[in-house]
Amino acid sequence: MQILSLVWGILAIIGMLVFFLPCLGAFNWLHIPFSAVGLIISIVALATAKTPNRTGAVVGIVCCSIAIVLGLIRLAVGGGVL
Repeated sequence: MQILSLVWGILAIIGMLVFFLPCLGAFNWLHIPFSAVGLIISIVALATAKTPNRTGAVVGIVCCSIAIVLGLIRLAVGGGVL
């Protein structure tokens, strides 16, 4: 589950970088829920991890959180809320 959260976090960051391009900012309406689901999966992976190595889950949490915050900022600056 930690690998899933790590991959989801990486995809969230890549999507955030792509949707910062002009004319693609409206896709943040789809990207923010995608990142929120990844954040939930990462939190569950962190809570259920038995091993001391929880790096994948922590990286997933950080990446998804950054993607959500910057996506919301992009929507606010770009006038995404009409």
